[in-house]
Amino acid sequence: MKSTTLAAAVLGLAVTLAAPAHADPDTDFANQLHTYGIYGPRDYNAWLGKIVCERLDKGVDGDAAKSVRFITPNLQKGTNQAQAWQFLGASVNTYCPDKRPVLERAAQQS
Repeated sequence: MKSTTLAAAVLGLAVTLAAPAHADPDTDFANQLHTYGIYGPRDYNAWLGKIVCERLDKGVDGDAAKSVRFITPNLQKGTNQAQAWQFLGASVNTYCPDKRPVLERAAQQS
């Protein structure tokens, strides 16, 4: 229940804060993560965001909750579950907007 509530909040926030495309999506992605208090090496976070999209595309993670379970241990120590959901939303918006239905389904389940 808590994770689906977070998913709904992330979906709303992600859609609202979706930035227009720029020449360097990795920088835009890093800047968005910083608004959530998620830091770390820019290239690593971009790589992880792209892997999240690849896992969704290949069906490795069948839903948003499974993606968050993958993301959480791969982010910096001390990252909370809300930030993992925010990371997922930012990843989808930046690198695979065609996967937004995954977030929408999670929001509907709350």
